[in-house]
Amino acid sequence: MTLLPTLTGVGRLTADPELRFTQAGKAVASIPLAFNSRRKNPQTQEWEDGDVFYIRGTVWERLAENAAETLARGMEVLVTGDLRTERWEKDGQKHERPALLVRSIAPNLAFSVAQVSKDAASQQNSQSSGQRPPQNQQRAQGQTQRSSPSSPPQDDPWAVDATKGYSDEPPF
Repeated sequence: MTLLPTLTGVGRLTADPELRFTQAGKAVASIPLAFNSRRKNPQTQEWEDGDVFYIRGTVWERLAENAAETLARGMEVLVTGDLRTERWEKDGQKHERPALLVRSIAPNLAFSVAQVSKDAASQQNSQSSGQRPPQNQQRAQGQTQRSSPSSPPQDDPWAVDATKGYSDEPPF
């Protein structure tokens, strides 16, 4: 078995993710990425762009749907995936290019603000495995939970007391 090289890095989306579905109904998204070596010139104190490596990332299934819904052109992302070579033939000509099979991708919070929530499929999986549904599903089912914005949910083990700024109890 040949192991493919793994790439982990910070890049930018050069276009919005393009979501498609296979004939079997699996989601797949293409994410064009650019990785560059930017450095500060010590003489001019200006930032200069160095070499740029462009690559097409591919994500599958839930990750594809979540990426297409979350990411947009120009966003800086943290990405991990397997490098591979895509090969195809068009008009009798053989072509190939490097590609990245993305395993994980997320916006870089140094330049973005993210509000993380479970996707619908994750919520369904937690219900079917006997776990309690997330709070937003509880509300949708008519089980309202009242709490003031300054007080955390009662079942949140990582909650911080707003008056003290920290919690006395360990979250485990």
